[in-house]
Amino acid sequence: MVRMSAEERRESVIRAAIAEFSQRGYYGTSTEAIAKRVGVSQPYLFRLFPGKKAIFAVASQRCIDEMRELFEKAAEGLEGEEALHAMGDAYVRLIQERPERLQMQMQTYITVAAAEAEGEHEFGELVRAGWSRLWETVHLLSGADVDRTTTFLAKGMLINTYTAMGFPPEHRVWQGMYPDAGTTGRLEKCSDG
Repeated sequence: MVRMSAEERRESVIRAAIAEFSQRGYYGTSTEAIAKRVGVSQPYLFRLFPGKKAIFAVASQRCIDEMRELFEKAAEGLEGEEALHAMGDAYVRLIQERPERLQMQMQTYITVAAAEAEGEHEFGELVRAGWSRLWETVHLLSGADVDRTTTFLAKGMLINTYTAMGFPPEHRVWQGMYPDAGTTGRLEKCSDG
């Protein structure tokens, strides 16, 4: 049996944390469940991360960073509306192929709101910093103005909401998401390849 390095274990914990937190949220997920999914003890888990908050923060940050990297790759060599459409298409494919990424985003927003309500601002600051970097990435890659960048991200949040609520691609709520989407919406175009 090949022994994993601490970094490989750490990576396994992050993946397991995303899977667990995306389903049960921060408050509904135990570190025991994460450790079990990875196949390590809780004490070993806490040698890799100082606590549950740290694990959740790293998992949340990973999702934001992966989205930023996805946008960078999708927009490579493009600009303007072409870059925005490529980033939008790549994002829709991501949440279709890896729905836990969308679920983790939603859990992150809920957790930020709960932490802020309790007067704990550190996690919110971390997530807002990640979103600021994401906003800058979209803005710079597309060359879009502030309004267009904001509209792009706002439509992304609407896609998140529709997807989380389970609206099928042919439902009329998807109409108008993109001018060239036709009657079934860009979501279905992406799923068809």
